Amino acid sequence: MRSRLLSLAILACALPVAAYAQEPQGVVTGAGSMYLLRPGDILEVRVWGREEFSGRFQVNENWMIQYPGVGDLEVRSQTIAQVRDRIREELENIFVNPFVTVTPLFRMAVLGHVRNPGLYTVDPTLSVLDAVALAGGPTSQGNIGKIRLLRAGAEAEFDFERETLSGRTLAEIGVRSGDEIMVPRRWFTREDWVMVIGIVQVALSIAIFVSVN
Repeated sequence: MRSRLLSLAILACALPVAAYAQEPQGVVTGAGSMYLLRPGDILEVRVWGREEFSGRFQVNENWMIQYPGVGDLEVRSQTIAQVRDRIREELENIFVNPFVTVTPLFRMAVLGHVRNPGLYTVDPTLSVLDAVALAGGPTSQGNIGKIRLLRAGAEAEFDFERETLSGRTLAEIGVRSGDEIMVPRRWFTREDWVMVIGIVQVALSIAIFVSVN
């Protein structure tokens, strides 16, 4: 709920800033059952009434997760629904009628001109703006209209308004674990205008003083 309210607040502030210088949708909870896992993804597994089998498990470079009571489970080319069914089948060998939910999460960085840059674990059904909101939103100098995606040295720009208004999620855009969302600096900020106006005022004062004397 806090993420949704913060996202709306950021959008309200961002639209005037975009107009001055020339990151909504509601947060969707739960990830699609057809999502295909990748190394670096995190699986949040919840087994009702069995905390010892619940937790977060990262997919390693060999497409495996290490699950308690079962050991290594390969998740290569498997959907969330298939992984959930596999875990349920394994747990049926331990106790009766396990109720299992599985949610995929990304581990990624939100950097640049945001209030709390760093690594975050995010639901892939969130939008780019929601991911920025997790990092506290943009600073007064942040340009969320030019958010960049960095992946192993490659870079791609997002059309902020189009992606937000169309409701596309991180997974739909193609974002994945290990990526970096970068919020760049606006080329000319309000602080810059204040500084320029101050310099002009000082220059005018000096010019008037010189002309009088």
